[in-house]
Amino acid sequence: MFDKLVLLSKGKTVYNGPVADVKDYFAGLGYDMPLYTNPAEFLIELVNTDFSSSSQHLTHLHNAWLASPLAIQPTFQAPSTPLLLNANDTANPLLTPLTLIHRSLIKSHRDIIAYALRLGMYLCLALLMGTVWLRLTPTQANIQNFTNAIFFGGAFMSFMAVAYIPAYLEDLALFRKERANGLYGPTSFMLANLIVGLPFLLGCAVLFSIVGYWLGGFNPTAKGFGTWVLWLFLDLLAAESLVVLVSSLVPIFVVALASTAFANGVWMCVGGFLVQPRSLNVFWRYVFHYIDYQAYVFRGMMVGEFESRDYSCGEGCRCMYTSRLEGQCLIEGKAVLEQYGFAGQGMGKYVGIMLGIILGYRVLGWVVLWARKH
Repeated sequence: MFDKLVLLSKGKTVYNGPVADVKDYFAGLGYDMPLYTNPAEFLIELVNTDFSSSSQHLTHLHNAWLASPLAIQPTFQAPSTPLLLNANDTANPLLTPLTLIHRSLIKSHRDIIAYALRLGMYLCLALLMGTVWLRLTPTQANIQNFTNAIFFGGAFMSFMAVAYIPAYLEDLALFRKERANGLYGPTSFMLANLIVGLPFLLGCAVLFSIVGYWLGGFNPTAKGFGTWVLWLFLDLLAAESLVVLVSSLVPIFVVALASTAFANGVWMCVGGFLVQPRSLNVFWRYVFHYIDYQAYVFRGMMVGEFESRDYSCGEGCRCMYTSRLEGQCLIEGKAVLEQYGFAGQGMGKYVGIMLGIILGYRVLGWVVLWARKH
């Protein structure tokens, strides 16, 4: 039902003209279409690199087209420079990631499981957290409740990143096929994957925070809310980077799922909530705690809640934490941070560490893809 047809192979034109002339054109080059063969399938097998045992016949098709009368007709003239190709007939390394980003954006708004379902899942998690820890008041009785909610918000949002595994494995399978055809390498793939995910993860962090943060009654200041969103965004980005690394190492859904879940379980154990950092034994503290991204997320969220907020000691003024406001029947939030060893620590340093962990996961994922070229 098409009037005109353009056939490309390795970025070069092999035919550009009327559909009615296709059969005769290729027959004239020595490629007769067998009887009772689907023309589209015949042409795909003829020009697609997936079905080519050598590049000789593709070179023949390219050269034949350049010498063809159709190639010089204005009506059907092909572009002089194929999109994204340079003089060496290879993909432009600067423009290839943009093309992959564009394709991924188109795919993302169509992929309900990878994106819309995950967004709905995070929203349900925010409603769960906000209604379980509903309208907590700033009293010493709720200090532990605030701490529990902070751990839940960071750790379980991170854990639910395993839902990204199927979508990544699908993209990875496509990458391997296209890489085998020499179209692009792991650098373009990794860059496109990271850039496309950034706005989505930021949107998830903001949506989750708008619902869960204000329902829970956390620090009602712009700084407190902004700090929560920042750390939640970094948390999701680190968790998804972990998924990329593990799934690249073991591109089998069940194994990647189990491995990622196990890793998140380890991070929960040594993150500083279940066991305070200074109470961890030497092995877990120095081998795992300091590279645990959940530990820095928990630390950052705790500072956002407790650094600039005071809590009532309640009836009888028996304060469970000693602080300079004890005479006013109040607990200074910094006293809570001191119990965890978080007081007086600049958050800029830990944001930098988080970015380093995220970059480390991505670079290791790139190394895995680079090493598995064949």
